[in-house]
Amino acid sequence: MIRVEPPETSPPQPDIDSEYDVVIIGAGPAGATAGALLAEHGRKTLILERAIFPRFHLGESLIPETYWSLERLGLLDELRKSAFPKKFSVQFVSDGHKISAPFYFDQHNPHECSQTWQVERGPFDKMILDKAISNGATAHTEAQVLDVLFEGDQAVGVKVKIGKGQTSETREIAAKVVIDATGQSAFLANRLGLLKKDDRLQKGTIWSYFRGAVRDTGVDEGATIIMQTAGKKSWFWYIPLPDDIVSVGCTGSMNFLFGQNRGTPEEIFQEELSRCPAMQDRLEPSEPHTDYFTTKDFSYRASQAAGPGWVIIGDAFGFIDPVYSSGVFLALKSGELAADAIHAAIEQNDVSQAALSGWVPGYAAGLELFRKLVYAFYTPGFSFGKFLKEFPQYRENLVDILIGNVFRPGVGEMFDHLEDVVPPSDIVEESVSG
Repeated sequence: MIRVEPPETSPPQPDIDSEYDVVIIGAGPAGATAGALLAEHGRKTLILERAIFPRFHLGESLIPETYWSLERLGLLDELRKSAFPKKFSVQFVSDGHKISAPFYFDQHNPHECSQTWQVERGPFDKMILDKAISNGATAHTEAQVLDVLFEGDQAVGVKVKIGKGQTSETREIAAKVVIDATGQSAFLANRLGLLKKDDRLQKGTIWSYFRGAVRDTGVDEGATIIMQTAGKKSWFWYIPLPDDIVSVGCTGSMNFLFGQNRGTPEEIFQEELSRCPAMQDRLEPSEPHTDYFTTKDFSYRASQAAGPGWVIIGDAFGFIDPVYSSGVFLALKSGELAADAIHAAIEQNDVSQAALSGWVPGYAAGLELFRKLVYAFYTPGFSFGKFLKEFPQYRENLVDILIGNVFRPGVGEMFDHLEDVVPPSDIVEESVSG
């Protein structure tokens, strides 16, 4: 069952000390991963989350390279035993009906990591947070961080409102390092004026959940399907979830999707659905399971990911279009890389920007490969099929990026032949250089 409303009552909350090695703002996949690994390193770690867990969140499809972070977290057995559908491939449908052959991940890499999952984010995110707690981190929900405290240019703690109503209290908590893992709220990045929007990727999304839609069978049952509408002005995702539920969303430019007085989200969704016969066929026997939701998928990047005493990870650092399902992978990976860097910095009693940002250039370069792939997807007239016919030697590079293997040396060489399609983005210069 898709959890839309938060739990009515808050779970018992732990006591909070006045000082920690690390305070993490946000308990999503990035923050919880960082918290789990920092606690495993022996660091005194506090995770502060304003919502009650489990909470509803969009973004259910995992790409294969999440395997390695999940293995390090010790969560693979729990995922294997879960009801989350297994995902072996991704398939693309162009112009609403032209179906490509699926990309089967194990044909590229015959390893267990080529099978991943379609997850319900409420229990999945809680799974990671529970791991952080079992590793020794303190996690407090219904805790709204009001400000990051600075001495000069160095972050030294947070000001947080704990609880709600008349029983709430506001406290200041000291920390050697503060992590912003607040997702698209980008709490610290906004306060420091670091965010730069990507004008090429200002998209909007309407999504909902359906019960009883048509699913494929066998190895294709859990596949992610990306369907472009006729004219390619929008595209749909189709993600199978437990209990015969599918997540279906429609993404297009903000001006196209929400302009021209097009009506309610449901009316816009249905109008776009009428231009996508393949999705119509999938949804024909289904029933709506929730209302329709909307979001503005403005892509952005922070100009830096670390400073004296502070680090920014996950969507708080950068958000790309959802078409290639890279969000959870990048959250897990940035949490993992940042945790190791922070542990090493505290060991050396040096929480300077240089000490905390060594992981950033490589990570940002990998993130940029996803961005370039998204640029190509939205370029009128461009086709990866045509590109691979001309440059078949880059098929492995393309699949590597699709599965998340974006840190392999040389994987981005294919874009040397796509400069007209994916010119350099001016929002990433500072962050790629560190």
